[in-house]
Amino acid sequence: MTARTPLRRRSTTEPKRGGLTLRSAPAFFLATFGLSWGAGALYMLFQAEIDAIFGPMGYTNPVFILMVYTPGIVGVAMVWRHYGLSGLASFFRRFGQWRMALSWWLVLLVAMPAVFYAGAAIQGSLTDPFPFSPWYAMLPALLPMLLIGPVEELGWRGVALPLLQRRFSPLWAGLLLGLLVAIWHTPSFLLSGTKQSEWEFLPFFFGVVAISVILTPMFNAARGSLLVAFLFHAQMNNPVWPDAQPWDMWLFVTAALVVAVVNRKALFDRSMGATGILHSPCAGRSVNSP
Repeated sequence: MTARTPLRRRSTTEPKRGGLTLRSAPAFFLATFGLSWGAGALYMLFQAEIDAIFGPMGYTNPVFILMVYTPGIVGVAMVWRHYGLSGLASFFRRFGQWRMALSWWLVLLVAMPAVFYAGAAIQGSLTDPFPFSPWYAMLPALLPMLLIGPVEELGWRGVALPLLQRRFSPLWAGLLLGLLVAIWHTPSFLLSGTKQSEWEFLPFFFGVVAISVILTPMFNAARGSLLVAFLFHAQMNNPVWPDAQPWDMWLFVTAALVVAVVNRKALFDRSMGATGILHSPCAGRSVNSP
C-alpha cells in the first residue's frame, strides 16, 4: 500500500481561472455547517410539529435527509457555480475512477468488515442472531446505506479533501477533514432517533477522525475516486455488519495508526495528494503498488 508515483498538482481539465481554490474551502465548511446545523436547530425547536408531519427522526424524515445530504448539496452547488454544467458532468465522471492497488481493495472489502466483527467479538455480541429474518429482509435496509450517508462524500472527498491537499500533506489534510467531519456529526448525539444518540461520544469522535486517515491514502491511490469514497462510506453504514460500538471505533483508531505508519512517505508528501475537482483523463491509473 506504499505510494510511489507523484500525482499531478492540477487536473488538465480544470480551468486555470474561476475554479475552486483553497480559499473556497472555508465557504464550503461554513455553508455545510450552517445549513445542516440550522436544520437541526429548527428541528429541535419545532420537533413535535415536524414529527407530526414527517414522522420521527430517521431515514424517512426529510429534515434528517437534508442534514445528511448537506455536504453533498453544498459540494455539488459549488462545482456547478464554478465550472458550469460541463464541469459538473466531469466532476461526476470521477465515479468511473476505480483503479487502485489490490491491497487497497482488500482493505475496503475485507479488512473493514473484519474490524466490525473483531469489535463484536470483544464486545461479546459476535454470536448474536443475524438481525434480519428472513435474510432478504436486509435488502430494503441496504438502500439507506447506499443512498443516505455516502452522499456526504460528494462534499467531503469530492470537494473538501482535494482543496485541503493543495495546501497540506495528505496526512494533515485527512486529519483536519476528519476533525471537522467529527465535529459536524456532534448534534446527532442530541437528536433522539439517530444511531449516534445510542452510542458513546468519544469513541465515535476519534473513530471518525481515524476513518478519515484511513480513507485519505486510499482515495489518493485511486486518484480522487468518488466511487471509492462512496463504497468506503457505505461499508461504514452497512447494516449487515454487527453493531460493535464502541470497540469497532477504537479498532479503527488502531487501524489508522497502522495505515499511517505503512504509508508514512506518501502521507507526508504533498505531491501524492489528489487535488483535482474534475475528472482527469490520467486519473484511472493506480499510484500504489500491491
